[in-house]
Amino acid sequence: MAAKAFVLIETAVGKNREVVAALRQLGGVKSVDAVTGPYDIIAIIEGETLNDIGDLITDKIHPIAGISRTVTCLAI
Repeated sequence: MAAKAFVLIETAVGKNREVVAALRQLGGVKSVDAVTGPYDIIAIIEGETLNDIGDLITDKIHPIAGISRTVTCLAI
C-alpha cells in the first residue's frame, strides 16, 4: 500500500499561483488546492514508502521558490 500525506503550505505574499503550478508538475503530487485559513495551499502526495514521501518533500517541494513553511501530516 502506498504512503499518503497532506502537506500544509504557507507561501510568500503573491506567490500562491506560482507555487500551485510548480507543485502540479511534480510526480507523486496527487492533488493541490489553494485554501483559506492559516495555510495557503494543501497538497496531497503519495509514495511507495515513507522514505519516498520524505524525499519528495525535502528534495522537490521545499526548494520551490515562494514556499515559506510546510507542515506534513501523514495519513495512517
